[in-house]
Amino acid sequence: MQKLKVLTGNAHPELAKDICKYLKIDLSEAMVTRFSEGEIRAKINENVRGKDVFVVQPTCSPPNDNLMELLIMIDALRRASSSRITAVIPYFGYARQDRKDQPRVPITAKLVANLLTVSGANRVLTMDLHAGQIQGFFDIPVDHLFAVGVFIDYLVKLKLEDLVMVSPDVGSIKMARAYAKRIGADLAIIDKRRDSPDKTEAIHLLGEVAGKNAVIVDDLIATGSSLIEAVNVLKRAKCKSIRAAISHGVLSGPAIERVEKCKDLDELVITNSIPLENHKKHPRIVVLSVAELLGEAIRRIHHEESISCLFD
Repeated sequence: MQKLKVLTGNAHPELAKDICKYLKIDLSEAMVTRFSEGEIRAKINENVRGKDVFVVQPTCSPPNDNLMELLIMIDALRRASSSRITAVIPYFGYARQDRKDQPRVPITAKLVANLLTVSGANRVLTMDLHAGQIQGFFDIPVDHLFAVGVFIDYLVKLKLEDLVMVSPDVGSIKMARAYAKRIGADLAIIDKRRDSPDKTEAIHLLGEVAGKNAVIVDDLIATGSSLIEAVNVLKRAKCKSIRAAISHGVLSGPAIERVEKCKDLDELVITNSIPLENHKKHPRIVVLSVAELLGEAIRRIHHEESISCLFD
């Protein structure tokens, strides 16, 4: 009897189905609905006693609903005597508040880590955390994947010459350096000052980008202000073309409008860690699938094999 089970809530069922297609198994049945007043109601419709269960649920918009669905499903699985429960969170929400950088602010990344552990999760599988040190907030094993291989495969197919990987801020330097090393490209850094949580002002560009094909790399795009500012800086520096490779397409608020208005951005390449809604689709937005990456990680975890080769 198949001991591997994959379930999902309402956050991103299409990704869960694609993962199951890679694993060549059926998506297990679970009912996740609402009571009349809005409370989440969940029931696992299959026998999961003694099974190795993976719950695929990015905590994207609406983050509160999707997070609560995940916690409640984990609790249901724990009470149904699953042997191991792994929370597969392609996009880990509430990660941007990962430290006390001001007085009287929370550390929500640690809070969510505590909630997942208390609910009954035995392991977490995630991808491109906003900050790598968030792994340390967990008292359970965390497997942290990177989408760099998916993006590199796409960029190689474009056959672009004179590539330069651009970090839009100091926090993304490590990611940009990893891309540059993998593809043999140059590295550039935009040094900027943040005026408010949603508004930034670019200050300096470090590195040679004139006449080159630039690729801005980052972990997420929310309102798009940082990306557009970076595009404007690179355009003034006379880049030949400008693309962005960003793992998580949150695309909130005026993001799509900003992408539409920014004609200097040739492509915005994101992954399907977050579902792209129809009203957000745009001819210059390319979505790459991470189903195989997550599926292979799930297969290796289930068979107790090393997944370090997927970290590159």
